Amino acid sequence: MSIEEHDDHTPDTAATIFEPGLWRDRGWTAKVLKNEDGDGWAVAMTLDGEAEPALVGPWTMGRNKKDPKPLDVNAFNTLVKTASEVIRRHEQQLQAQLHKQITVTCTQGRVTVSLDIEPDEEQPCARLSAHDEGGDLLADCAAPLSFKLDRASATAWADGGFQRPEGVER
Repeated sequence: MSIEEHDDHTPDTAATIFEPGLWRDRGWTAKVLKNEDGDGWAVAMTLDGEAEPALVGPWTMGRNKKDPKPLDVNAFNTLVKTASEVIRRHEQQLQAQLHKQITVTCTQGRVTVSLDIEPDEEQPCARLSAHDEGGDLLADCAAPLSFKLDRASATAWADGGFQRPEGVER
């Protein structure tokens, strides 16, 4: 079976496959591809159910310096580990963008202010909250998506009595 015959990969056809240019196992598919510029080979790692690969990287030439080196268990395991790490880092970065937290000292004492963004395609929203040192909720309100949480804005919000920031629809 050639690599091209596997282009219709969907989650429901995710049977285990161990071929020189295509491995599918443990929820991952490794596919060796000819580089688009025609020079050398690449390998794409795709998680089952995803349309796009999580990782695309160069692949080694075989002994004849023309064909790709066949996939093997060690290479596949390394590719799974690397692609999983790429996904994990992407998720951490997304979480960091959607949840920001800063602790400031203000008239109420030490306060932890959080900005949480809900990335809904139709109705994205942001919430601003504050907790005291004991973890008790001091304030919680809607915030504009444009709100920038930093030390100055957190302190100003707390010292201003936790008033709803301007720019929020009620």
